[in-house]
Amino acid sequence: MAKILLAEDDEDLRKFLARALERAGHEITSFGDGAGAYEELKHDHFDLLLTDIVMPEMDGIELARRAADLDPSLKIMFITGFAAVALHPDSKAPKDAKVLSKPFHLRDLVREVERMMAA
Repeated sequence: MAKILLAEDDEDLRKFLARALERAGHEITSFGDGAGAYEELKHDHFDLLLTDIVMPEMDGIELARRAADLDPSLKIMFITGFAAVALHPDSKAPKDAKVLSKPFHLRDLVREVERMMAA
């Protein structure tokens, strides 16, 4: 079981993803923006940051950079419709971050989370 921080601005999608990951046995804390998620990261330990890229206040790439500075062992996965942005070298996204492109099936998300946690 992983302790996962989920940052996704689409409320319906956030609830859907959180429910699927909880059913797979993970503990989920979720936020609708990067700034709120970052504040939580400053006060609690997580195994995985699962974040959208395009969000209000603080985008997912900035959140991931700040999160990696706080905890270099934190695993990071982007869930996005803008995979090219995350993968572009100028984005300065953490090098070890995984990118899962939307749309994806929930079982693919759960499988990728399990792979990352086993690595």
